[in-house]
Amino acid sequence: MSHENSPDVSERISPITRLLAKAPSGVLIAYGGIMAFGTYFCMYAFRRPFAAVEYTGSGWQFGLQMKTVFVLSQVIGYMISKYLGIKVCSEITKKYRLPILIGMILWAEAALILFGLMPVKLKFIAIFLNGLPLGMVWGVCVLYIEGRKITEFLLAGMACSYIVASGYVKTAGLSLLNILHCGDFWMPAITGLVFLPPFLLFAWLLSKMPPPTAEDEELRTHRQPMTGREKIAFLKFFWVGVVLQLALYFFITAFRDVRDFYQADILGGLGYDYRSRPAIFKDSERLVGLAALAALVIIKFFDSKKWGVIPNLTCQALGFLILGGSTLALQGHYITGFQWMVLIGVGGYLAYVPCDTIFYERVIARAGWVSTAVFMTYVMDAFGYTGSVALQLYKNLGAGTISWAKFFIGLSYFLTIAGLIVISINMFYFPYRARVRRRMIAQGQAPAVPSQAS
Repeated sequence: MSHENSPDVSERISPITRLLAKAPSGVLIAYGGIMAFGTYFCMYAFRRPFAAVEYTGSGWQFGLQMKTVFVLSQVIGYMISKYLGIKVCSEITKKYRLPILIGMILWAEAALILFGLMPVKLKFIAIFLNGLPLGMVWGVCVLYIEGRKITEFLLAGMACSYIVASGYVKTAGLSLLNILHCGDFWMPAITGLVFLPPFLLFAWLLSKMPPPTAEDEELRTHRQPMTGREKIAFLKFFWVGVVLQLALYFFITAFRDVRDFYQADILGGLGYDYRSRPAIFKDSERLVGLAALAALVIIKFFDSKKWGVIPNLTCQALGFLILGGSTLALQGHYITGFQWMVLIGVGGYLAYVPCDTIFYERVIARAGWVSTAVFMTYVMDAFGYTGSVALQLYKNLGAGTISWAKFFIGLSYFLTIAGLIVISINMFYFPYRARVRRRMIAQGQAPAVPSQAS
């Protein structure tokens, strides 16, 4: 299908955008998918490399270990960024996207340089500043690709990027550490500098994506920045399902995030010499990424206006079953510790990825709600990273004597049971509310397009 009918295509815009606007959908999928994947993949080089090192140390604030202080500092900054993104990312206009995107990465790299420079006791300030802008990168990228009939393909590429990127940038960081002998505290900044040029290239090329076509808007609803009243109206209309999803996402994000940050510690506790085998991180996450990508591509083939979020919830249910089943297999000595790490990664991401942007992308399309999926993405992420902070504090202050492996075993069982209960309810709730909204539009009780559409 050609994209040449986009009303925004004109002689004044980039030649790349003009070419893409006239290209078949397959070309746009390939282009947008690669650029979205590349941009977010490179962002992880500014966020995750420090997690590849254990940073053992004692005598830290509140009795916490050095690594825990660093992880919490960055996650708190990232969490604040998500709360800011509820407003910023849902209201940002097109001309400011690329400058803001580049500015956030330069800020993050400057903070990593401070991480190398500052005294050990103050380094947590630098890593907090590093996380502060990075939480909004996802939202800015999504603004370029949402509201299209091919959006699931593009979001699948982005989702796959952060799954595999975490392992690859840890491997890259450890490799640079082994080659350059730059020290644990300078390794993150050097890794960021290596990935800065490709990030700038991918982000610039992503900004050349043409806007959604008239056909896209017919299939997926017009997308535009939301006012405060529109945000409140959306939350009120879907409040039961949103509250349940938020509660579940609180724990899913915490599980995924803590597994990612403390993977080196868990592997070390399981007897794996990860420092001499840097590839162990990318090897495990590559398998996780492929499984999640396959699931997201399958979701795409279920029409969003007909099926809504049912495919997403089905995928989540499968993820929770894998979490519980693999943990039972570990305790029954049917699988190794490394295999368990891979499987809980697969289960965790199958439960996590369909619950966020892709979920509300389909809610909006099914209900015919003129808005942007970025708004609910940031509401979800803000609560999710609050859960990440809370879980880490609980583990280190309230359950410090329990090993990470035992802690994750208990959490896996909890998520399996809680997740299946929430999904069973929302499998009926969201389709019902979407039908109500469609009926309201048909009867003229709700606008099909907003009066202030721009």
